[in-house]
Amino acid sequence: MTHFVIIGAGECGGRAAFALREKGFDGEITLVGSERHPPYERPPLSKDGLSGSIDPRFIAAHEAYAAGNIRLLTGVTATGLDATAYRVALSDGSHLCYDRLLLATGASARDFPNAPADSRHIRSLRTHYDAVTLRAMLQPGKRLAVIGGGFIGLEVAATARQLGADVVLIEGLERVLKRGVPEDIAHLISERHRAEGVDLRCATSIEALTEQNDRVVIRLSSDETIEADLALVGIGARPNVEIAEAAGLAIDNGIAVDDRLRTSAPDIFAAGDCCSFPLAIYGSRRVRLESWRNAQEQGTLAAANMLGANEAMSAVPWFWSDQYDMTLQIAGLTEGAVALLRRDLGTGAFILFHLDAEGRLLAASGIGPRNAVARDIRLAEMLIAARAHPDPAALTASNVKLKTLLAA
Repeated sequence: MTHFVIIGAGECGGRAAFALREKGFDGEITLVGSERHPPYERPPLSKDGLSGSIDPRFIAAHEAYAAGNIRLLTGVTATGLDATAYRVALSDGSHLCYDRLLLATGASARDFPNAPADSRHIRSLRTHYDAVTLRAMLQPGKRLAVIGGGFIGLEVAATARQLGADVVLIEGLERVLKRGVPEDIAHLISERHRAEGVDLRCATSIEALTEQNDRVVIRLSSDETIEADLALVGIGARPNVEIAEAAGLAIDNGIAVDDRLRTSAPDIFAAGDCCSFPLAIYGSRRVRLESWRNAQEQGTLAAANMLGANEAMSAVPWFWSDQYDMTLQIAGLTEGAVALLRRDLGTGAFILFHLDAEGRLLAASGIGPRNAVARDIRLAEMLIAARAHPDPAALTASNVKLKTLLAA
């Protein structure tokens, strides 16, 4: 019987397994995950995962795997791949032979250089276990130091303040969210964090991060010392490519795949945070996306192409972040934009449109309370997919509906 193996039981791998069944595959499916939990949603880890339910938000009920005849191996890691023999070695000493393989190995949090290994007080946030470990420290009277002003750091800072912990956030660049988020939005987010009591330090470099007497000690380049009960390191993620690289697969800022998610080895696909791919709507520029929606979409696409569909990726990148009562949404990629146009939506919400030199809409960045920008960002996403060159005056006019621009 045909056997499809999926390495990585996260959002992408889990979605792929169920998509295979939904698309009619009746062979064997084995889903391998290094965590003890079945696949779960990761975005809530920096929000409800720190303040709400103690259980993860699973992408499917436990019983669904048995009902779908999906063999789920948890707490097991893939330790070796022989792409010639079509064989995967596992950490329990067993091995799996496959007809087609999907690598959905995700990404891991980057460690702070020279920080103490296995510290109880210097943590990252990537798994449910990480969230449970952090949860106990985020309470009134505790002080959290967040290192890195990206999405993870800012979301954890917001949750920690709502739980009553004191927070200092340290960012080496001159502002938070430097990569891919316009300055106007980053400024608004910074001011909101300061208003909520976050001690926000930008353009501040760290000389040393140590642990002394159950406290975190951070020495800044200014010789100032900051002490905290806990440090959250949020300085980005690295793709988990070790097993692919050791097997000789092409690597380029992740496992390199084509627009069908095929790797350089026959019958091996890769999807989600671990892979880089050419994005046709941006001139086939090779990108790697760490996003919830991308993991879902690529998991489904990988399943289709493992079954021979030969479908190319066409989705527009989309990201979001919730902080306090604000939601930030971004559609598209801002690189190459030369013009920035603003559209006010009322109630403090607005969207910034990023256009290239020819007037093509490359991206849209919006922020506002709750879902205030969701509809217009979705319409902007459709304009981006259509490679539209919308009238700049119409983009900025709040009385002109974006839907009419899409029809045009």
